[in-house]
Amino acid sequence: MARIIIFGGHGKIALLTEPLLAERGDSVTAVIRNPDQVEDVRAAGAEPRVVDIEQLDVDELAEVITGHDAVVWSAGAGGGDAARTIAVDRDAAIRTMDAAARAGVERYVMVSYFGASRDHGVDPENTFFTYAEAKSQADEYLRESQLAWTVLGPSGLTLDPGTGAIDVGADEASTVARADVAATIAAVLADDSTVRRTIRFNSGETPIAEAVRSA
Repeated sequence: MARIIIFGGHGKIALLTEPLLAERGDSVTAVIRNPDQVEDVRAAGAEPRVVDIEQLDVDELAEVITGHDAVVWSAGAGGGDAARTIAVDRDAAIRTMDAAARAGVERYVMVSYFGASRDHGVDPENTFFTYAEAKSQADEYLRESQLAWTVLGPSGLTLDPGTGAIDVGADEASTVARADVAATIAAVLADDSTVRRTIRFNSGETPIAEAVRSA
């Protein structure tokens, strides 16, 4: 049994991931900001931890993370406000990386997006630019850390039913079901061969566990 802490515990992907982990016997902590979401995450098989990650420093985040075996970052500001995007998607994410290291929790899975990189190519005039910058900087910080990281880069997210299969070999993004992103998170947490690897993926034909091993 692994003890997993998920930041962004009430997000669409997290609420699909939590039951998968709980059903296989993992203990899951869902970090949420809104106490109204407590029952939702409990119903998904996770234990809620209500804190505002924007307000916590590294030491306080380390206290939240201590006692777990792995961290999953699936939080985000949700777009719209550039300052908050930087505060959550970059700064708070980076603080959790430092906090994980301080807490002695090496395993860290980042849910990013397919095109995230320092050369993302998004026009500065595009409203998506701030998010692209924030995610690429957080991803880069993680890759340069001493953590046992995996960066997941799903393509355009849909609410379609999961197929249990993905494509890790495509050069261009298309779409992937959130349910398959959740299953991919669960798969990489159970597969140490995915450590220090970036896995970009679309919906596909290869069973997820096989795909993440071969990525």
